[in-house]
Amino acid sequence: MTQLRISEAARFLGVSDDTVRRWVADGRLTSLKDSSNRAVVEGRELAELAQSSAASLADPSGVMSSSRNRFAGLVTDVDVDGVMAQVSMQCGPFRVVSLMSAEACRELDLQPGSLATASVKATMVSIDTVPGD
Repeated sequence: MTQLRISEAARFLGVSDDTVRRWVADGRLTSLKDSSNRAVVEGRELAELAQSSAASLADPSGVMSSSRNRFAGLVTDVDVDGVMAQVSMQCGPFRVVSLMSAEACRELDLQPGSLATASVKATMVSIDTVPGD
């Protein structure tokens, strides 16, 4: 079973070490001791907490969609070059980049600060792990 130190758990959840310690004290997370007598939390429990407390921005479009991988956020950069455009968005802690036609970019009036929703449809998703975890 994967165990994470308090500082690692905090980094993955985007909170402070003190917040994770408070969650342990409040019973929201269970703390154990590793072989070096350091406080750790189990990866499975951390994953469940991350999933149950995940906050996402409301989709500003109000459009219903069958796509499940939708990320609402702010457009941070638009680079139009000839017939193509590269649009970057900040969706919570994640950066999403889209390549589209310059025409589509103009029609959507995408510019830094615009609210938008990125829909991701992929035939392959890669997942990497660290050996030994």
